Amino acid sequence: MNKRDLVEKIAEDAHLTKVQAGRALEALVEGVQNSLSRGDRVALAGLGTFALTDRKARFVRAPKGGAAIQIPARRVARFTPGIELKAAIGAAPEKPATA
Repeated sequence: MNKRDLVEKIAEDAHLTKVQAGRALEALVEGVQNSLSRGDRVALAGLGTFALTDRKARFVRAPKGGAAIQIPARRVARFTPGIELKAAIGAAPEKPATA
């Protein structure tokens, strides 16, 4: 499903025009982006949580030539699905960590 398909689905289910549904989806995306850029978490009940995590700097090997390349540290957005989403897609339950 792409953005256009999602807008059509929202418009159909919420009895909105495609323009209104597109604006609503844009507002959602903008709200998530703004919250993450401020360092806030975004939790959507029934869907999941968007949050920022820090990635450490690391060295990797270039596929061509095998030279070591350093990738700098950075912040990345992560999405953690909620229980309802996991159940809806039939995700396997997480295995408890063993020591």
